[in-house]
Amino acid sequence: MNKKLTLGFLPAHRGFFDAGLARAARNEIIRVAQGLNIDLLVPEGDRFAHGCVGTLEEAAACAELFAQARVEGVLVSAVNFGDEQSVAHALRGLNMPVLLHGCQEEGALTKGSKRRDSFCGLLSIADALRQCGIRYSVPSVPVSHPQSAEFSRDLQTFANVCRVVANMRRARYGQAGVRPDGFWTCRFDERALQRLGPTTVTRDLSDILARCATVSADAVSAVEFGAAVAGIPEEAKQKLARLEVTLKEWIAEARLDALAIQCWTSMECNFGICPCLPMSRLSDLGLPAACEADVLGAMSMHALAMATQQPTALADWNNLHHQDPDLVNLWHCGVYPASMASNTPVAGVHSILPPAGACTEDQAYGVLNLKVRPSEATLCRIAQDENGTWRALLVEGHFEEDPAETEGGFGWFRIPHLRRLYRDTLLRHFPHHVAFTLAPAADVLTEALGNYFGMTIHRHEG
Repeated sequence: MNKKLTLGFLPAHRGFFDAGLARAARNEIIRVAQGLNIDLLVPEGDRFAHGCVGTLEEAAACAELFAQARVEGVLVSAVNFGDEQSVAHALRGLNMPVLLHGCQEEGALTKGSKRRDSFCGLLSIADALRQCGIRYSVPSVPVSHPQSAEFSRDLQTFANVCRVVANMRRARYGQAGVRPDGFWTCRFDERALQRLGPTTVTRDLSDILARCATVSADAVSAVEFGAAVAGIPEEAKQKLARLEVTLKEWIAEARLDALAIQCWTSMECNFGICPCLPMSRLSDLGLPAACEADVLGAMSMHALAMATQQPTALADWNNLHHQDPDLVNLWHCGVYPASMASNTPVAGVHSILPPAGACTEDQAYGVLNLKVRPSEATLCRIAQDENGTWRALLVEGHFEEDPAETEGGFGWFRIPHLRRLYRDTLLRHFPHHVAFTLAPAADVLTEALGNYFGMTIHRHEG
């Protein structure tokens, strides 16, 4: 998950402004990016005067440089007024996120002093990009000193936007089995998803289970579940390990970025375990695993994982708190990543399926019981309208302690004006599944999903 990001860097220069001042800003931006673990691919050499871009020839060379390196986004910094045509020509056809930034003046303007005028030039650059139909992002502080805290924050946010866009456009989501027949909420249009970018890779659950039987004893013994499985029978442990090995092999072979798994009741009745524990462990490794073959749920988890580089989970909007109207229980059977727990996670028997007669208790080992620790968090749900258009729900809030408890994975999540959000969710037809991660991500996903994927964003502001 922590792969270093490479961005193209286009220092926009207009020839009759001071070249030394332009190059100094260029070099300072490179130093700042290095400190943020961001690689900048920088125009340099004989084809670029002063290491900047200010002519059509330099623009063509810059476009070639970025295309060959397959950068994930482009930082355009007006190191002075900049030349809007060369910026537009360099970016046409690249189809990736672009951040527009202007460098602040070095000090008070005086008669005869060297000046940048990037405050003015950045407007011209933005207008040229609009005329060419090139999408771009604007920092929270559009004109700033490269060494300022605001610039570092905005560059890091943009890097996360690029990570989301690049990884989702080429994503491959595995669907193991079918959704529960009673859950229309998990339906989606696979062809529309392909047009957006991600590919759905399907596999019949019977193939998964058949392959589990071929896993070697050495591979099984190499899976270390730790103390969490102390109360689980040895046969169930063996099956859980076989499933984990099989899923990891499929992920590697099919180059999957996330999974959506038919987790009940065929898995229990035909193989004899609940798959929650292996799914939890995959999510902790940065390979989101969604329940109930919910591919768009897996996509929502993947978006959060790319935005934050943190583990994610898929929850039910389960229960409103019995006394507090702004507190909701986010629950699922037992699939949350162990790293999210405030207590010691313990694997056990599914709390719903055996009592309901869906399977026997011996067939239902594998859920991971845990309570989510207090933390700020972000909720995300990507969905489709009835006409096929895309939308995303984004909510920031925090998990907190509460004496009310249940079995499975759960946490009490505080959302100011929850009733208003719930009503809006009903009216906008978001489903009962929502992904979450224990980090802020709404700003990044608003930009990535809204600006670059064209989704309608429903962001709840408490």
